[in-house]
Amino acid sequence: MKTFKIEVKETLSRIIEIEASSEDEAFSKIQELYNKEEIVLDSDDYIETEFLKSEE
Repeated sequence: MKTFKIEVKETLSRIIEIEASSEDEAFSKIQELYNKEEIVLDSDDYIETEFLKSEE
């Protein structure tokens, strides 16, 4: 029997509104909140699952 590597890829997504003086500042604020784990995506943010042939 052969062995195959299949990647299971789940996509999570959430749109967050944030006040900022510029788009760059908004990105920075969101990244900081995410890095501090104040934004944590979970099963409520699920979009899709893909099954892909692994190239490893």
